[in-house]
Amino acid sequence: MLNWRRDPDYEQRKMQHEWRMKQLAKDIEQIESETERLRQVNARLRQQRAKEKAWRTSVEQFFSQPECSSTPHPPTEPDSKPSSP
Repeated sequence: MLNWRRDPDYEQRKMQHEWRMKQLAKDIEQIESETERLRQVNARLRQQRAKEKAWRTSVEQFFSQPECSSTPHPPTEPDSKPSSP
């Protein structure tokens, strides 16, 4: 004859386990949502960096042109009036 006794804490442990599984599922869902949000942020940042790089390249090319000299223009006379267009 078997000497079998039901574990008195079985139901409580089973409920705790089920609750924990539900909690883990919610955590996974939240992490997946946050991961997707971060992917979108990263994509926007990559686009912004590409635009900034293109702008920086354009500015560097502009200032490297010969007509963009670093030599200052001759000063104007103190009592001279600006010319009208």
